[in-house]
Amino acid sequence: MSFDVNAVRAEFPILSRQVNGRPLVYLDNGASAQKPRCVIDAITRAYEGEYANVHRGLHFLSNLATDNYEKVRATIARFLKAPHEDEVIFTSGSTEAINLVSYGWAAPRMQAGDEIVLSVLEHHANIVPWHFLRERQGVVLKWVEPEPDGSLPPEKVLAAVGPKTKLIAVTHMSNVTGTVVDVAAIARGTDVPVLVDGSQSAVHMPVDVGALGCDFFCITGHKLYGPSGSGAIWISRARQAEMRPFLGGGDMIRTVARDEVTYADPPLRFEAGTPGIVNQIGLGAALDYMMDLGMENIAAHERGLRDYARDRLRELNWLQIQGDAPEKGAIFSMTMEGAHAHDISTILDKKGIAVRAGSHCAMPLMEFFGVTASARASFGMYNTKAEVDALVEGLTFCRELFA
Repeated sequence: MSFDVNAVRAEFPILSRQVNGRPLVYLDNGASAQKPRCVIDAITRAYEGEYANVHRGLHFLSNLATDNYEKVRATIARFLKAPHEDEVIFTSGSTEAINLVSYGWAAPRMQAGDEIVLSVLEHHANIVPWHFLRERQGVVLKWVEPEPDGSLPPEKVLAAVGPKTKLIAVTHMSNVTGTVVDVAAIARGTDVPVLVDGSQSAVHMPVDVGALGCDFFCITGHKLYGPSGSGAIWISRARQAEMRPFLGGGDMIRTVARDEVTYADPPLRFEAGTPGIVNQIGLGAALDYMMDLGMENIAAHERGLRDYARDRLRELNWLQIQGDAPEKGAIFSMTMEGAHAHDISTILDKKGIAVRAGSHCAMPLMEFFGVTASARASFGMYNTKAEVDALVEGLTFCRELFA
């Protein structure tokens, strides 16, 4: 399919509504993206005519639900260019995915003094699980700071790797600055396993986990135009073989007796209990939609938005952009002297413009930039240059109001 932003917008029902008497300008995609009609229809269809539990039943609806659910595993593998479908493990999102690695892979093999290398760009989802290991097992967290413009040279990450480093956990794209990290260069430069938080990057650019050379790569459905409570993590077969189960219960076992239990093969070994069946089906519809549009087409459209927004925002010499690396996604975190981020967000909301205000679950990065909060405008595939203009107009009004 060719990329026509107006045709894309027509597929998202919520974009036709008004907020405070103004057309909705939705620029909070970094927090959660809106849903196209095909996702809404897939969810409705699954509940209205195809719902049953999966993997357990022999009746028609159970078989149908299982087929639809498992097809999504193949869809995710295709989306990430994963070598094998069974390397895709369903999760409720990136938070559960990273905790799975922390509990299932890292905790059994790390001792006091072992190190995990992290960047200051990380979302809390890629920080707090490692703090658990620091608190409980004496693991050392080694922090790598970005450059003043928010970029993160791979050599800085590799310089932090030492003989006690057991894992590198790094974002592929910052949810605050849009910084794109060259994780392939990091993976090439070390034998240490690499976990990549792909929560932001997978939405905005093609991903090839084989080319990246990482060991773990997670995605979260609600940012991918899919439902909340959906997501997955790709884990190479070699790393899966080193993992213990994280959650115990039904569906992840082979046999259960009074004195022993044996486990199913991966990926089911890591998917205990009744899963988010319909959520994952909705995610599959979202990924199919994105791949039909073409990830390269989406990336090209968003690069155009990024460049246009960067030029327009630079016209506002009283606006500070927190992190403006040359290679970044269409995400802009802003501060304004005399106006708190919450004030900026509130004023913009009165004009129908939705942005995020706060620390963006990235407090170490806020500290690095010397701010407590920022207002973030994050663009998606359905946003337009006219909406950039509306943002600039709204920020200008805010400046006049607080000056």
